[in-house]
Amino acid sequence: MKGATTTVAATHHRSEAGSNGADWHRCGLADGGAAIGSLIRELRPRAVVNTAYVRDGDDLWPVTAFAPGEMAAACREVGARFVHLSTDVVFDGTTDRPHVEGDVPGPVHDYGRAKAEAERRVAAADPGGVIARTSLLWGGRDDPGPQVMMTTNPDITFFTDEYRNPLEVSLLSDACLELAARTDIGGVLHVAGADTVDRLEFARRVAPLAAVDPRTLRGAPGPNNTSRPRNCPLDSSRARSLLQTSLRGVRKATS
Repeated sequence: MKGATTTVAATHHRSEAGSNGADWHRCGLADGGAAIGSLIRELRPRAVVNTAYVRDGDDLWPVTAFAPGEMAAACREVGARFVHLSTDVVFDGTTDRPHVEGDVPGPVHDYGRAKAEAERRVAAADPGGVIARTSLLWGGRDDPGPQVMMTTNPDITFFTDEYRNPLEVSLLSDACLELAARTDIGGVLHVAGADTVDRLEFARRVAPLAAVDPRTLRGAPGPNNTSRPRNCPLDSSRARSLLQTSLRGVRKATS
């Protein structure tokens, strides 16, 4: 956003889904953030929200771990507010209580380790920025998102021993816009849904968005021979006390 009126600049890597009122810029992150850092310095925005990541492959560390730190450094240089999205899987999943912001990360897989490294770099480059940890996301009928579309695959078994705090993506978007304007909030903030549910319950609650009968979904405990965080609830009480955006859970949203 820049100038006297609000102008939204958006970046894309592969393709853009129409203008949506935004000024689009093609910019990849596989260079570790050099190009996006230059773009931030060129545009000199008032705020930047980073939602980009990849989960695996050769670009995992450049895109997911390194680029956010470069963005944060560029934002601090031009005086822009930086909001970076992180994840609940920076934790190891062995907790017996919801995680609070001060808990030390302990990721158990490469994606979690890359996201934890991104948090470290963002905090070092721009201590005044926000690291918003969230959980599983879902959208509406027009754009339900990958978590909802998984319910259309009859071969998937949804784990009954993995617990998260899903949040509607529209609410996360609203929260990020609030945080972009709230320069009094800095550091890590948990921004997730109010309900802690297992993957099967979550899938059954959002399945109707994909015209899937929830009763057809299968659930079982996950395998014990893989590194995966099983219990990653986030305590978002601080965010609920600071933000106007509702962080309602999946049960209320789908009831």
